[in-house]
Amino acid sequence: MSNITAALQDVASVDEFLNVAATETVALFEHLEFEFLLEYDVFAPASWGRTRVYEPPNLFRGFLHCYYEDVYGTRPVTRELQSTLVWYYCGLDKPPSRDTVDRFLTDLEHVIDDVFARLVKQAATRGLLDSTYSIDSTHIEAIQYNDAASWNYDPTAEEPYYGFGCTIVSTGSKIPIAAEFTQAKQASQETAIRVTRDALAVDTPTWMVGDSAYDMLDWHDRLLAAGVVPVAPYNPRNTDDPLDIEYRVEDRIEEHGDDVQLKQSVLDETYNRRTGVERTNNAVKDCGLGHVRARGRVHARTQVFLALCLRIVVAITNFEQGDDPGREKLKL
Repeated sequence: MSNITAALQDVASVDEFLNVAATETVALFEHLEFEFLLEYDVFAPASWGRTRVYEPPNLFRGFLHCYYEDVYGTRPVTRELQSTLVWYYCGLDKPPSRDTVDRFLTDLEHVIDDVFARLVKQAATRGLLDSTYSIDSTHIEAIQYNDAASWNYDPTAEEPYYGFGCTIVSTGSKIPIAAEFTQAKQASQETAIRVTRDALAVDTPTWMVGDSAYDMLDWHDRLLAAGVVPVAPYNPRNTDDPLDIEYRVEDRIEEHGDDVQLKQSVLDETYNRRTGVERTNNAVKDCGLGHVRARGRVHARTQVFLALCLRIVVAITNFEQGDDPGREKLKL
């Protein structure tokens, strides 16, 4: 049961009933329109003429409400949307069935990347991004009944976990701008390059910061070629002749310009901003990334991107209300 549902059971009058609802997730829907979901073919009416009883934008609002209230999984989401004021404020005409919720989640998988990208653009147009991007990978724990998940090792926590991984690029006030759902936490160079490419498609930053796991030559060279300075600690690995550098870019920069020099103090200061992506990861986990209750890879991936979408919606809502976009909850 969500916070709002529990609160609604305690009110004594219609006025109190409406006031409680008005102070919760309604604000999430005031500054953003989700009607663009109607443009996707996957949500088009069936070829034999049957129309959808529940419009995709309203079901999307329903999921945002549920994730904000820490309600995850098709059964709990369906139960939450039985509350009259919840489905009413989400724009629904009546509560959806579990089959409807499950089908929407399945259909959403086909377009969730584009939905996420559209919301990132909304954040960008509001000036919520800055000139430093950070990249990091995080673990995603799955339920034991999800056969698509696997046992992995988290080197940060130094312990195994059952689940998936996610590589995220973030900037500004804990705003994710690119992501990739992976089978394990550790990102390959291919994944790092793909997520970085998606991030640069949003805008070109000055810096791209990562930890020593991103001491990848191709990743560095691609960023430098794009006019972005990568800042990741040099990892000597198993070399017998390690370079006398702190950051890999100190070596690679010579390949891209003879007159370019980087001060150690500037690199150190920039690298210290990497904690921003860790805060973003934690904020997104509060939006559902840390509570993947779905079964199967398709639903798990969709839930992860829904959590990323919710984090952006919360940041935009706080900004529009004159509050700190970095707040992880709305200011009531």
